[in-house]
Amino acid sequence: MQLNDILSNAEDQDRGRWFDLLDPVTGKPTGIRFLIAGPDSATQARARLKMVDDLAAAADDEGRVSAEAREKCRLNSLGRCVLGWEIAEDGEPVPFTHANVLRVLRAAQWVHQQVDAMAGDRAAFMEAR
Repeated sequence: MQLNDILSNAEDQDRGRWFDLLDPVTGKPTGIRFLIAGPDSATQARARLKMVDDLAAAADDEGRVSAEAREKCRLNSLGRCVLGWEIAEDGEPVPFTHANVLRVLRAAQWVHQQVDAMAGDRAAFMEAR
């Protein structure tokens, strides 16, 4: 591997990879797909920086951040790593907005756990050698 390979991969991670959300019991695809930016992407780097700013803004006078505020910042950061999706509600496509991404991530813990796992799965974003 050379430096240009690393730089090229990081750039490729900004384009994202499709990820099929799996049923937490059967492991079968749910029909919901997310386009996720990779862990080495500029998109995730910006999301991490924004999370630090959000945490600083959420701190009280003594610098403490509540668990609720930390979780909100964490989900907001994860939501910024979602680049697109294929998801329907009542048979209609759900518009891709940050607010809707957060709504889906908050729908069930298993949903955001799977999205988070994909966002951090460097191997999923590396070409087979």
